[in-house]
Amino acid sequence: MADRNKSSSKHQSHPGAGHGKPATRAKSATRFSARDALKALGPGLITGASDDDPSGIGTYSQAGAQLGYGIGWTMMLTFPLMAAIQEISARVGRVTGHGISGNVRRHYSGWLLNVVVALLFIANTINIAADLGAMADATKLLIGGHGIVYVLFFGTTSVVAQIFLDYRRYVSVLKWLTLSLFAYVAALAFAKVSWGEALAGVLVPRLTWSVDYFTTIVAIFGTTISPYLFFWQASQEAEDQRVDAAKRPLIEKHYGAQKEFHRIRADTIVGMAFSNLIALSIIVTAAATLHVAGKTDIQSSADAAEALRPIAGVFAEVVFALGIVGTGLLAIPVLAGATAYAVGEARRWPVGLARKPREAAAFYAALALSAGIGIALNFTSINPISALYWSAVVNGVLAVPVMVLLMFMARRKDVMGRFVVEGLLYWLGWLSIAAMLLSVVAMGVGFFVGGK
Repeated sequence: MADRNKSSSKHQSHPGAGHGKPATRAKSATRFSARDALKALGPGLITGASDDDPSGIGTYSQAGAQLGYGIGWTMMLTFPLMAAIQEISARVGRVTGHGISGNVRRHYSGWLLNVVVALLFIANTINIAADLGAMADATKLLIGGHGIVYVLFFGTTSVVAQIFLDYRRYVSVLKWLTLSLFAYVAALAFAKVSWGEALAGVLVPRLTWSVDYFTTIVAIFGTTISPYLFFWQASQEAEDQRVDAAKRPLIEKHYGAQKEFHRIRADTIVGMAFSNLIALSIIVTAAATLHVAGKTDIQSSADAAEALRPIAGVFAEVVFALGIVGTGLLAIPVLAGATAYAVGEARRWPVGLARKPREAAAFYAALALSAGIGIALNFTSINPISALYWSAVVNGVLAVPVMVLLMFMARRKDVMGRFVVEGLLYWLGWLSIAAMLLSVVAMGVGFFVGGK
């Protein structure tokens, strides 16, 4: 819901402003509430929530159905890794006042910038196409009709709303739809879960040497640690500074840096924890309902919706469709927005979802182009669930070079000044790259040797 919703954070200068004057804040601090805490969270929380987009739902459902409880360990592994890489992305944006693409343009060669932007454009556009296809498929499951009509409707509505509507209000409405994802958490209380097996699956990795197994691992990593999330969170931290006159890049204004880093860490950890809780719930629910019943290959939205029958009964399709459509409407703006930020910063265009269309025409044109190509790809005969799964695989493969570049950037003093990333956070960043690379290599070797 960069989902698509991250830009809401850029308008949250008042909560982030929690770093204002101590005297004026003292009284309000004594009345701190859970509501204040939620308001203080920004790009990290929204990034995490948006990570469970249709691609994520489809991938986690397929993983649980295909491999059962034994794949749950991936969530324990990805949580610290995705939290680390997202925190590093956020720090780059907050310290420099520019997104990842803007920093690549300033400190690296033009050909590298073009390659990075092209890779992101390709990955995001494929993801948009897959998400739109799944949204259309889920809607058709409920009310029938032609899927391509729904693709056009959802794609066009998302772009028009992002360009012309107040994004804060747009996101605040759509975020309520993501509550349907909690049905997977609730389903755990109704499904006949073998908790011993589920816990063992989370705590004890069980590897199987096969193409299908490692392709699924790459898909899980790719939908959990996605390139567009890096670009989105960094750009939203930079965007906050453009719309809040009280904020300056930390490389220019050092005061309050540690407080900002604490905010970013708390924001990111909460967001990623939320994301992984939902993801693990989907995997376990699918394992308990689909895998144990022998339905290991999800071919349609109706198959995936079966996992919700223990709690939703005959309304399983309705709940599933609401989750797919709701998260899709949040994900598409984030995917297209991350692309537009990357292209715009690379070309030195005025960027930002807070800008009016006439102030950033090229930025919005790039956003519309990415979504438009995603819509066009749905005119091919692609299975929506398969598209979701393979878009996650593509993201997993393309994430590796982008993450390597991000880590080099975070370590450079001419980029980060005195705030270069170091210590445990730095090594967690490299560990996330190693885990992603190993899974990609294992998948490639499996394809090569023809293991099944």
